[in-house]
Amino acid sequence: MTDFINRRDFLRKSAVVGTTAAMGLAMSDNLLANGLTSAGMVNPDMVAIRGGAPDTMFDKAIEAWGGMGRLVKKGQRVVVKPNIGWNVVPERGANTNPLLVKQIVKHCLEAGAKEVLVFDHTADVWTKCYKNSGIESAVKSVGGKMVPGNNEKYYHKVDIPKAKRLKETKVHELVMEADVFINVPVLKHHVSTRLSLGIKNLMGIVWDRQYWHKNDLHQCIADFGTFKVPDLTIVDAYNVMRRNGPMGVSVDDVVNQKAQLITTDPVAADAASARMFGMAPEEVTYIRLAHELGVGNMDLSKLNIRKLKI
Repeated sequence: MTDFINRRDFLRKSAVVGTTAAMGLAMSDNLLANGLTSAGMVNPDMVAIRGGAPDTMFDKAIEAWGGMGRLVKKGQRVVVKPNIGWNVVPERGANTNPLLVKQIVKHCLEAGAKEVLVFDHTADVWTKCYKNSGIESAVKSVGGKMVPGNNEKYYHKVDIPKAKRLKETKVHELVMEADVFINVPVLKHHVSTRLSLGIKNLMGIVWDRQYWHKNDLHQCIADFGTFKVPDLTIVDAYNVMRRNGPMGVSVDDVVNQKAQLITTDPVAADAASARMFGMAPEEVTYIRLAHELGVGNMDLSKLNIRKLKI
């Protein structure tokens, strides 16, 4: 864990405090409409929702998307990858909200999944992250299973043919064996990449993340996207860390934004999330690079997006 501890200390010391204006971002009616198009079609490309609790929003959003049965079939093994990287409570906004993770697991099991496995390769001690994030108890309460990601023996080498920098890496075996893989990032500030979003959240399914940080982090994030595209990306924007990310300092870094996104396009998910944060997608370099590599589409005007408000 030494490398991870050093990284954490570096991030704490290097975090840039956001402006007062950023912390005071208005929660206006057109927040989710910034760059999005409205549509009420069946099975939309993306659902954007705001205004409720994480579990309530997910119930309504997944229904509008077409239901979890649109993705998960009877007897399948589902792997869910939230951000559980930090040993902090949910109110800090560093990890994915446990109520959202719980509801995702519940819907997968109700759709007929034989098992739903949840894990992350954490930055802090994994047992403490799982417990204090609230995710472990939430997952177990509905019949899901928590799986460790703390040992190199779980990871296996893969080649990434389309990569420009990250030509190979080691990926957790559960992801490789899953019938359905669901990525559940939390939207937050990040000192190294400006924002931490869905494609970056995939760093939690590989073993050697230090290589990424030392060898063009943005390009490595985009490169890995060419290898593993999640079947579904669900962005948690309930408690949004506006500064001092990825770990944050206190609840004062967080705005209760009460929003959520669902889509099969990981680049579109990140592009829409960037707009919710008040940034253009191209301002986050790995979003642009992933778009250029064909991982997904950051041009939201090309998507059928359904917007909901509770």
